[in-house]
Amino acid sequence: MYAWKAKHEVMGCRDKQKVIKWRLQTWEFRMPVKPKWEQIVDHIRGQIESGELSPGDKLPSTAQLCKEYGVSTTVVRQAILVLQTQGMVEGVHGLGVFVAEQSPSS
Repeated sequence: MYAWKAKHEVMGCRDKQKVIKWRLQTWEFRMPVKPKWEQIVDHIRGQIESGELSPGDKLPSTAQLCKEYGVSTTVVRQAILVLQTQGMVEGVHGLGVFVAEQSPSS
């Protein structure tokens, strides 16, 4: 809606500065935001890398993470799946998700 209003206001305008300003505003307005699952991955990875979460520590449950980040179960599961794929965490069926031992090269 914002972009449409701005475009509507400058259509037919011969003032190049207004058109350039509108284009910059529209570009800034449409900057992509990281998906929520990626924001969660970045946050948990940061906690692991900073030592706030140590190898063997249990991550909060899916329900707790959903509440903490204000997202759906699907979003949390996607974040956990990415962290598992990267070797940052390991899921243990029936027990939870734990911070994995990090290899010396990481």
